[in-house]
Amino acid sequence: MSEKDQTRRRGLWHLAENHIDPFMEIGNGVLPRSATEFILFFARKATMPFVLLLVVGGLAGLVEAATYWGLGWLIDTLGKADPRTLVAEYWPQLAGLLLLVLVIRTLVTIGAAIIEQQVIVPRFYALVRWQSFRRVIDQSYAFYTNDFAGRIATKVMQSGAATGDFIVSILQTLWSFASFLVLTATILGALDPWMAVVMAVWAIAYVTIARTLLPRLRAASRRMADKRSILNGRMVDAFTNIMAVKLFDAGRREHGFVREGVEELVDAATLQTRAITVVRAAVVSLNGVMVAAIGTLAVWGWMRGTISNGEIATTMGLVFRLNQMSSWMMFNISGLIRNYAMVQDSTGTISVMPEITDQPDAAELERVGGHVKFNDVTFHYGRGEGVIEAFNLEVAPGEHVGLVGPSGAGKTTLVNLLLRLYDVEGGKITLDGHDIREVTQASLRDQFGVVSQDPMLMHRSIRDNIAYGRPDASEEEIVAAAKKASAHDFIMGVADVKGRKGYDAHVGERGVKLSGGQRQRIAIARVFLKDAPVLVLDEATSALDSEIEAAIQENLFKLMEGKTVIAIAHRLSTIASLDRLVVMDEGRIVETGSHDELMKSGGLYARLWERQTGGFIASGGKSGGRPSRSRNEAAE
Repeated sequence: MSEKDQTRRRGLWHLAENHIDPFMEIGNGVLPRSATEFILFFARKATMPFVLLLVVGGLAGLVEAATYWGLGWLIDTLGKADPRTLVAEYWPQLAGLLLLVLVIRTLVTIGAAIIEQQVIVPRFYALVRWQSFRRVIDQSYAFYTNDFAGRIATKVMQSGAATGDFIVSILQTLWSFASFLVLTATILGALDPWMAVVMAVWAIAYVTIARTLLPRLRAASRRMADKRSILNGRMVDAFTNIMAVKLFDAGRREHGFVREGVEELVDAATLQTRAITVVRAAVVSLNGVMVAAIGTLAVWGWMRGTISNGEIATTMGLVFRLNQMSSWMMFNISGLIRNYAMVQDSTGTISVMPEITDQPDAAELERVGGHVKFNDVTFHYGRGEGVIEAFNLEVAPGEHVGLVGPSGAGKTTLVNLLLRLYDVEGGKITLDGHDIREVTQASLRDQFGVVSQDPMLMHRSIRDNIAYGRPDASEEEIVAAAKKASAHDFIMGVADVKGRKGYDAHVGERGVKLSGGQRQRIAIARVFLKDAPVLVLDEATSALDSEIEAAIQENLFKLMEGKTVIAIAHRLSTIASLDRLVVMDEGRIVETGSHDELMKSGGLYARLWERQTGGFIASGGKSGGRPSRSRNEAAE
């Protein structure tokens, strides 16, 4: 085949395969919550392919029925024609029958396959998944803390397949069956009106079975979809936290947790399959009565001379095919119900208004000076009390502030509010005078460089992880940031199972292939590269040993120059030199000042310091003879 012909063939495939753009712009609003509206919403994005599928599906049913009618005509013709003159007398009809079987039937079948498999399946399914993912990824941080990540991903994935399969089944399978049924009833009614009566009674009974039994199947299918996603979420949770499972689950509690999910899925599947069996039993019983009745009428008509041999062949061929198609169709209706239930199950997660959204007129925040102000901020995680109460704090541009306090004092919550991972329930937070709720979330978070206790690494290359906050950074800038974080040397020695080395090596899910200190240094390198005006350090060096910490501490101080810094540390020595320390307890500020000032006051900070440096503090407040406790005993 010539290169020109190959290009033409590729062009024909691409013409079909690229008709639907899976990444088309359809707005950012919340997707419909109702399964019906959700399906129609996406069907309108690919109107032409679905209209063509509707046409082809109808033609398929008509061609099927016409083929059986042609078979009956052929039998009658062979019975009365002279073999020597058959072709000469009947060549137009024979040619038409051959055209129907060889060309029309083939073209309709191939056309249906191309429209379904090449035009719709790959890209329409991707369209639904992509748009679902876009909505879910915009959900608030709290949304993800209340569900399994695996369960959420399952619902995004099943939304595409379930939506596409539902529409395809309606337009092709169900419509093809309906057109075949109509033509069959027409042909049989022309042969004997009583056959039309039987077909009408059968159709009413068939619909009655569907209306009576399928709702139970729909409920069972919806429960099945939910239990499947729960089980998937539990397994992903176990795999994601495999180290904890290995170290702490000697009693195989995880087995019990997942087994419970499997048992619930089995119970749901049992109810679903029981409903399917009942539906099938009802349909096969109904079809048996229909075939027997039509067969009896056909033989009775032949005995009376009103129906020919060919017409009997047509009649019985049609009813046997209808028997086959109706059982298959009821199964497909069951599939429709299952897919509908899966769509409804998915929309419960996908079609949810995010708790935190940008205002319609939200401003794009330019690079700030770093003036942070908490003004009467109250936050209770929706519980009505506790955590943060009427909190006031002002951090001047370029000031370095440390947050100190016992566990549960609200330090990390305060930082999460500043980053707008949660919205305040009272008061407001401003950055350079801008209420953070009145600017876009993206532009707000661009102002912050964050190093937390969890390094937050992706299962991607080390290069991609360092450049995650600045994807346009050059290789030289990435390497320079790694060197500042004392990470370059160990990076050059990293290799993964696929042979990728250095900055190309992948780090595993959540960075599990690296040590805690290595993960933290990559996270610090990412902040060096981003060079944001406000730094948030939440135990930035907690995973580092003393030697490595000392090596990068100087560079961290260089990074702080000219920037506003808010730091949280268990190890108080790492923040003692900051400009100001804010001591928190039960969501309020109880002390503030420099390290020296707070030590002289003898308050909570002094006690925390003594606990870390002078041993365990007894109930009377004096250091006892016990050995010094770990650095993590200070508050978070």
